[in-house]
Amino acid sequence: MELRLNTVTPSAAGLRPAGTARPAAGVDAAAGGGFSSALSGALREVSNAQNESSRLQKEVQMENPQVSLEQTMVAIQKAQVGFQATLHVRNRLVQAYTDIMNMQV
Repeated sequence: MELRLNTVTPSAAGLRPAGTARPAAGVDAAAGGGFSSALSGALREVSNAQNESSRLQKEVQMENPQVSLEQTMVAIQKAQVGFQATLHVRNRLVQAYTDIMNMQV
């Protein structure tokens, strides 16, 4: 799992100069993928890391000489870090939802 930080330009962030028309809903999401596709991709990567670590664990247990213990431990740690990050994002989303629902109108 790679962590990349991209610089955000006004056009990439969806910011438009004042007075310009906003496209219909769904156009931005289809063009750039949007939050849901980014979240789905991240969850898919975490799942793949967990599956890979499980596969390597089984290979080490079966004493496969092609798989080292160090490689397996690194894969396990990557999967664990990815899972913890996903858990923190989920907790933040639930907290944000709760805060919004508790706002007085």
